Amino acid sequence: MIEMELVGVRVELPANQPIVLLKEATGTRYLPIWIGAVEATAIAFALQGVETPRPLTHDLFVDVLGEVGVEVAAVHVTDLRDGTFYAELHLKQGERSWTVSARPSDAIALVSRLGDVPIFGAESVIEEAGLEIDPDEAEGEEGEDPEEEVRQFREFLEQIEPEDFREQ
Repeated sequence: MIEMELVGVRVELPANQPIVLLKEATGTRYLPIWIGAVEATAIAFALQGVETPRPLTHDLFVDVLGEVGVEVAAVHVTDLRDGTFYAELHLKQGERSWTVSARPSDAIALVSRLGDVPIFGAESVIEEAGLEIDPDEAEGEEGEDPEEEVRQFREFLEQIEPEDFREQ
């Protein structure tokens, strides 16, 4: 498993399809995951610190986990089959630990509310669907800033469709 960082959510045109974007913590590969609009909004709200008058589903889940003393230890993006990403929530309560299957979008929306929970991607998933953006090969100054990397990535995404990630 490779540790990933949550870069954010974007809506890619012309399809108006939201994606969540992960980046290797110590590398140059990015992992775009197409997600639903509701999950994109939930992640964006959490990253921007938006508080809603009533808890959203992911806020409720965080509250329930806290009440029963369960912590989320990690999220693992484990597989990509037929264009669908799969993930797991790794949970812990005292000495007990277990894994629960989850959609990556829900798992990421959950941990975006919790703060310091690591996200990992399986090497096989990153190899299959990841994109490498090497800042040394980018135009401009050496040591390109992350925003420039994301801009280049967005330009690339404008040319692809979700179907491009499906196995042939």
